[in-house]
Amino acid sequence: MADIIPDPETIITELYPRGSLTRELLLQHGEQVAAKALAVLDRAAWLDADRTFIHQAAMLHDIGIGRTHCPSLGCTGPLPYVCHGVEGRTILNRLGLIRHAWVCERHVGTGITARQIKAQNIPLPLREMLPITVEERLICYADKFFSKSDSGRHEKSVDEIVSGLTRYGTDNALRFDRLHRFFTVEPAVSGRLAATGHQRETTPC
Repeated sequence: MADIIPDPETIITELYPRGSLTRELLLQHGEQVAAKALAVLDRAAWLDADRTFIHQAAMLHDIGIGRTHCPSLGCTGPLPYVCHGVEGRTILNRLGLIRHAWVCERHVGTGITARQIKAQNIPLPLREMLPITVEERLICYADKFFSKSDSGRHEKSVDEIVSGLTRYGTDNALRFDRLHRFFTVEPAVSGRLAATGHQRETTPC
């Protein structure tokens, strides 16, 4: 059952005033990610997921950006942008939206591992931040198709996404590949391809 919460726009507006660049970008980007996630789910008929929760969480997944420093998005906080996921989790936890909060923390990139945090000295708590549930993974996946920096005017191709993620390490691109296959290759087909040696690894990220 989906959590009963105030309208996501109401939650966003409590933190970001009407007319602010950040609020408008959050609403626009959230709607794009929600629509993409639900469209993917429509095509992946073999998956069972909470559509209401997906829309809510997609709208709220970037709510922590205001605590980071990214002037192009209207954000003048003190933290590096990579922290927006854990900050969003903190905000939504305080509202009692625990499931939504996990989406915030686990959607950044293709998820972030404790090993990456330690090896790259990423300023995050040292813990696993990989998407786990179908809903978490779906929002993480759909988010990669849009950038807030261009106001979402361009939906990226899979190749563009992989190329961009590779700049931050091959692990990120491989996790996206697994997500892409999880949401686009029906399990029965996946099994047949694997049996004939024509499919790459499909272990969930």
